[in-house]
Amino acid sequence: MAPPGAKNKNPPNSRKPDRGSSSPGFNWNRFQKQYLTVAFVKSLVFDPARLPLVTWIILAAELFLNVFVVQNVNYTEIDWKAYMQECEGFLNGTTNYALLKGDTGPLVYPAGFVWIYSALYFITSQGRNIRLAQYIFVGIYLVQMWLVLRLYSKSRKLPPYVLVLTTFTSYRIHSIYVLRLFNDPVAILFLYLALNAFIDNRWTLGSVFLSLGVSVKMNILLFAPAILLLFITNLGYFKTLIQLTICGAIQLVLGAPFLLTHPWEYLKGSFDLGRIFEHKWTVNYRFLERDIFESKMFHLALLALHVLLLVAFASPCFKYFQNYCRLRHLEMMLAPQISAKNREVAQEKKRKPAPKPKKEEKAENLSKDQEMFLKSFEKGIKKMANKESNGVAPPPPEPEPEEPAQPNKFSIHFDRATQLCLLPIFLANFIGIVCSRSLHYQFYVWYFHSLPYLTWFTEYGTSLKFLLLLLIEFSWNTYPSTGVSSLILHTCHVILLVGIGRKMFRKIPDLAQISGSSSKATD
Repeated sequence: MAPPGAKNKNPPNSRKPDRGSSSPGFNWNRFQKQYLTVAFVKSLVFDPARLPLVTWIILAAELFLNVFVVQNVNYTEIDWKAYMQECEGFLNGTTNYALLKGDTGPLVYPAGFVWIYSALYFITSQGRNIRLAQYIFVGIYLVQMWLVLRLYSKSRKLPPYVLVLTTFTSYRIHSIYVLRLFNDPVAILFLYLALNAFIDNRWTLGSVFLSLGVSVKMNILLFAPAILLLFITNLGYFKTLIQLTICGAIQLVLGAPFLLTHPWEYLKGSFDLGRIFEHKWTVNYRFLERDIFESKMFHLALLALHVLLLVAFASPCFKYFQNYCRLRHLEMMLAPQISAKNREVAQEKKRKPAPKPKKEEKAENLSKDQEMFLKSFEKGIKKMANKESNGVAPPPPEPEPEEPAQPNKFSIHFDRATQLCLLPIFLANFIGIVCSRSLHYQFYVWYFHSLPYLTWFTEYGTSLKFLLLLLIEFSWNTYPSTGVSSLILHTCHVILLVGIGRKMFRKIPDLAQISGSSSKATD
């Protein structure tokens, strides 16, 4: 108790507001009702729109998981030492690819690989500091995961729990990145950098990244047929030629030291499409006899099947790209109108606070033409985005705050059209995987991150989808591979390809009519 006559240093009016009271900054009651609820937690699990937030949770967990793996699981030497030996020969002045060799054989990768791993040679003390190299690959893994999740966030195709389960349950993928130090993750990193650039309409930057990926490992060419169609539909033939020129120029610049001295040895060594892999290391086709596996006829048959499948899927893929281009064009046309309307509403709100609007009152601020267009557009984009539950429980409705933070906020999530772009690109690579004569364990990263997307595109039940992913993971984790594991892998690939084809070859809604109606709405 204060002594008599003492002054109270805390007058009644200076009392801090309780946590539940209104304040200009943070409103605890609103935060509690909106986020600290079972409904919000469920939305983090099931609602694809929540993936941007879940992404940071995944990345934080992956950081801890990968550091734990590096610190507690023994590193396995496979190719890293050979990579360093091959680069050491180049750093010592050898530019003849026929003379650049390591313990596992001759150098068989393009020049971008040599430059990147030569840099790692210096950073890791001539390749001896394995632990530092592992942490560099942890960084590569996290950056790539962010790029992958960014694409998924834009497309809003998958519930977050699917990506959480597939990401954290793959032992093989984590092993390839931080316990093996293969060059495949580096090539795939450039691929996803390119895809993100293309989605952002940064075509030249995307072409640079794409070519850098090819310069590390040729498997990136499996994506090339779809990306060529993407260029043609979005840029036209002339600008497509410019992008192809950029890709070719990157290869010439990186390969200059070898092309100017021993060009034939470089081209033969780094771009050898007829190279025969050893039967003992293959994950697929283990059920075949070695003579059949290594025969030229078998190789030509797979090549013919690859070309046939690409041709068969070319038409629907082209339509997907066309509709993607139209939706992006609509986005540019509508963006000024939506921005102007939002500015108008914001200014009106500043002048006189409006009462809480009803849902049906939102559309009254739009003209009749705009309202008709938005309704037809939303109907079309739902069709093109294939927004169906596919057996997944629908996300629970989000609780509404006491006062909407942004009343009368008009927006359309045009990025959902990303689905139309990603599917053909992932599919082209998947077809290449299905028709590959030999798949080694590190090749799993070529298509692992696209498997959830491809699987959830099909109309199979959720249980079958997860079963397919589980069996594919089982096949890649069976070491050494067996006839049974390779047959399971092929069966899953065929089932997945059939499911994709059944849906793609249906009549695809054409957004040209919607595009035409937009011109009327914007007059």
